[in-house]
Amino acid sequence: MATITAGDFRNGKTFEMDGKVYQVVEFQHVKPGKGAAFVRTKMKNVITGGVTETSFNPTAKFEEATIDRRDMQYTYADGDLYHFMDQETYDDVPLNKDLLGDAFRFVTENTVCKVLSYKGSVFGIECPNFMDLVVTKTEPGLAGNTATNTLKPATVETGAEVKVPLFINEGDKIQIDTRTGEYIGRAK
Repeated sequence: MATITAGDFRNGKTFEMDGKVYQVVEFQHVKPGKGAAFVRTKMKNVITGGVTETSFNPTAKFEEATIDRRDMQYTYADGDLYHFMDQETYDDVPLNKDLLGDAFRFVTENTVCKVLSYKGSVFGIECPNFMDLVVTKTEPGLAGNTATNTLKPATVETGAEVKVPLFINEGDKIQIDTRTGEYIGRAK
């Protein structure tokens, strides 16, 4: 295992501290006029998702944590278990619903996601940032309502609800940003 110092911190860097794995969300090297320099760090516990802020001495040493990101295809759901197929070994990997995160509500079957694990233990998934989904239920659109910023609720094929412009109708294919759950535009 490689060691890194707080002075090496960059956004996205993962490290182990007190038996937990953290990812650097934001960092700032601070050199006050008096006193020693320090690194102000906002970090996320990759297992629990909790975010904390703390300051480190730039020479503080940590074990670098290697997060394994594997492409796996979401195949089907069975109750609270969601099955993913490893793209290389074709192994079936069942994951519990609570590991999937909020963005997963926009993922359809056969979509490839990145399954995240640390030392063989899966702790979460990364969904594609954008998904093209068919609107299955919404109020009918009104002609001429293209210039307003008014939004209406719509249900997409995964069952998730999103806000869409008034001109979107049932059967339209739209693009959703899975990180925010926002409508981006019509899918091409």
